[in-house]
Amino acid sequence: MKDKGLYKKLFTIVAPIAFQYFMSSLVSASDAFMLGFLDQDSLSASSLAGQIAFVYSLFFMAFISGCNVLAAQYWGKKDSRTVEEVLALTMRYSLIVGALFTLAAFIIPEYIMQIFTNKPGLIRLGGVYLRVVALSYVLAGFSQAYFGIMKVCDCAGLSSLIGSLSVVLNILLNWLFIFGIGPFPEMGIAGAALATVFARAFECIFIIAVMLRGKCPPLRIGKMIRLGNPVLHRDYVKYTRTILLNQLGWGGGVTMYSVIMGRLGSDAVAANSIASIVRSMIASLCWGIAAGVGIILGGMLGRNEIEAAKKAGGKFVRLSLVIGAVSGVVILAVTPIVLKVIVLNDQAQYYLKFMMFMAAYYIIGNSLNSTIISGIFPSGGDTRFGMICDIVTLWCVVVPMGMIGAFLLKLPVLAVAFILTLDEFVKIPAVYKHYMKYKWLKNITR
Repeated sequence: MKDKGLYKKLFTIVAPIAFQYFMSSLVSASDAFMLGFLDQDSLSASSLAGQIAFVYSLFFMAFISGCNVLAAQYWGKKDSRTVEEVLALTMRYSLIVGALFTLAAFIIPEYIMQIFTNKPGLIRLGGVYLRVVALSYVLAGFSQAYFGIMKVCDCAGLSSLIGSLSVVLNILLNWLFIFGIGPFPEMGIAGAALATVFARAFECIFIIAVMLRGKCPPLRIGKMIRLGNPVLHRDYVKYTRTILLNQLGWGGGVTMYSVIMGRLGSDAVAANSIASIVRSMIASLCWGIAAGVGIILGGMLGRNEIEAAKKAGGKFVRLSLVIGAVSGVVILAVTPIVLKVIVLNDQAQYYLKFMMFMAAYYIIGNSLNSTIISGIFPSGGDTRFGMICDIVTLWCVVVPMGMIGAFLLKLPVLAVAFILTLDEFVKIPAVYKHYMKYKWLKNITR
């Protein structure tokens, strides 16, 4: 496949996926922007409470990634029946874990908040948010699992449409519920949570409607409940297990960042929250490319186009560096706008200015690593290395350094924030060395 055709195919897949990531990040941005008008504590509390959704996303993203490892190759092989079985397996695990998170957030929200902060005001506000938003977790389990299979099966545009409409609805409801516009009561932080629940419900209803009309792969309830094909189930567990450990290892480390920041004060939490949201919005293209790369290479490998996949992988690695550098420049360009629009006190504004600069260089390493670890390696079933690399980098290097800097050496907030941006660069040498071994070039279909 010529370069032009390869990139055209990539961006045909990437564009709707990246747009969906971007639109999803707008929800966090609208929460922060609108709650910031109420008070800084509401902004900080929603940011910390939002870590529960982030932790849950580690589970369903692992289930979806395991789904993509198998489904992309079977779809490339034109085996739609097996793809449906993979969807059923993914949905089973996603809904079970979603239900557990829903129950925990509804029953013990204040205890959960104590993990992230020792500030009574933030614990109380975060508890209110979690109890209201709880139902959204199990609903997200359904919608996100289905979005995952839709991207593999050439329905990325449809999944992007549904997700984007959901985001628009979420932002509109945020405005109505948070501030009490028109007939709606002023609910503050609880309003942001309720808007999320309605948006997730909208996604589920829309997905069921298009599924019943035959627009995308059907969900076989019987296959979801019963074990079905035991060999396929073993394959799914094999690839998903290592991805899940990778996600939990990486995500647990990232969550520890919030735990560390949560004990450095509300100013640090608020600034870090805004910088993370902006970085996530700009990184949407990077993550979209990682997803698209996995789908394209998985299809090639499923068709036994080994040499073509090898050449394409090299082109995608180089592209990820370019995209990362451009994304960093964009973050620097929007920094003055962010500082002007976001309402924070002087100390938090000072932190935010420098955290935005850190986000600008961090995203370069993130773009390269996400493309290789989340896109290239899993396309051929190589899910183990990423797990080891992320866990060692975070838990043996960055998190201990961050905790020592914050709690033993009592370093300034920005020095701690700098330490917590080192993970992507620490692992680049190992990631690239493993990539060059080409162990990911495998057809794993049966």
